[in-house]
Amino acid sequence: MSEKPRFAYFKELAIGGGVGLAVLGLVIAGFSITGGAAGPGPSSSSSQSASASASVTPTIAACSVQDLANDDRLGNLQLMVVNAATDQSLIDLNGEQASATASTMKLLTAAAALEVLGPNYRITTRVYQDPTDKGIIYFVGAGDVTLSRTAPGQQSIYPNAPKLNDLALAINRAVGANPITKIVVDGSLFAGPQWLAGVDPSERTNGYQSLTSALQVDGDRNNPQKQTSPRSSTPEIRAGTWLQQAIGSAATGATVEVGTMPSNAGQIASVQSQPLSSWINYMLSVSDNTMAESLARIVSLDLGQDGSFASLATAIPQALTSTLQLDTTGVTVMDGSGESTANAVAPAFMIKLMKQIYLGTGNLTILKQSLPVAGESGSLKTRFTGNNVDADGHVFAKTGWINHGYTLVGYTTAKDGSNLLFAVYALGPNVKDSAKQAIDNLVTGIYRCGASLAPVTAITPTPAPTN
Repeated sequence: MSEKPRFAYFKELAIGGGVGLAVLGLVIAGFSITGGAAGPGPSSSSSQSASASASVTPTIAACSVQDLANDDRLGNLQLMVVNAATDQSLIDLNGEQASATASTMKLLTAAAALEVLGPNYRITTRVYQDPTDKGIIYFVGAGDVTLSRTAPGQQSIYPNAPKLNDLALAINRAVGANPITKIVVDGSLFAGPQWLAGVDPSERTNGYQSLTSALQVDGDRNNPQKQTSPRSSTPEIRAGTWLQQAIGSAATGATVEVGTMPSNAGQIASVQSQPLSSWINYMLSVSDNTMAESLARIVSLDLGQDGSFASLATAIPQALTSTLQLDTTGVTVMDGSGESTANAVAPAFMIKLMKQIYLGTGNLTILKQSLPVAGESGSLKTRFTGNNVDADGHVFAKTGWINHGYTLVGYTTAKDGSNLLFAVYALGPNVKDSAKQAIDNLVTGIYRCGASLAPVTAITPTPAPTN
């Protein structure tokens, strides 16, 4: 990681003897500036001492979130806050330590996809006919996990997704009266294993993520209209079976089997996905793991690699370095979604990426506009409640959750009008779902303090507030 410039945290003023006495009087009186927090809000801090004299340059009191950072629900806290206008580092608590990202990894995936593929990129799913046996068709996936089996006029969870029905209409026109005897399903575009070792298989059976296949329908969900829905171990076969049903009588007697398309097959049908800009908006809003894994592999293929899990370790950093000139030294990418606990990205890198997102560099305005908003949209819609409600509409961030870890990376338009970039990692074996509340408290404190935010020192864990 490249060395970033350091800035003074406090403004220093040279004063004469008379002013020094006045400042001493204010310190004794307990004068401070706080973030105005209710309950567990920021507390005031001051480095003034009773021994201050005319010969000592005092430090003006600043707004502290130290008490909020001490919340033991945050586990092994890593925290970094930077003023977007000045690049002044306000808080740096283990900011250079690369750690598990959870779903904030999707920020890297989305940025890489937007910069490499472009916001108008669409994925085309095609059906081919065998050159010698007209009864055999090949259903070939290109990574569009949104392709849907829902009926015309109905929506899946993916807005305005392409339909199997449209493929079926074109297939029926092409085959005419000739019956289809075999549907070969080809999801071989992405190389390597379809599930990453170390990721709990229950993520699939509980419905958070499908196997990573280039051919699947509705993200291989049992229920195409439910975001969290169990997925299968045979996404390609299920896709072919659903296509068979959509085709109707011409394919009633067809078998469905896994295979690869011959190079001389002729295309007879195709549908296109919604543009990448729509994918990014949905993926970040609800944190869709299946979309993220597909996009990461398409980026890999576009960069000349094989679309495997292993390829992402170089493909995603390469994309971010070549397009955004980000130094990815020390960044470890295991997947596109953040499900792996072996992903390792430092908060400092997240801040640098978020600065590019905040500025709308290249195509990243789309990413910026897709971030969940506290109290209003996406995965932050139901957060920042109670004492934190004043931050609603002012925090824009990507959420993250894995076993024993919660993260939040984004920016806030603070109460004083400043814009602060932040990265919060709450990690450790004892971290539970209650960490989300502690993170919200902390980020609300950052919002209230704004540019007068004071550094956070070594953490002294304290029990969660009971307000």
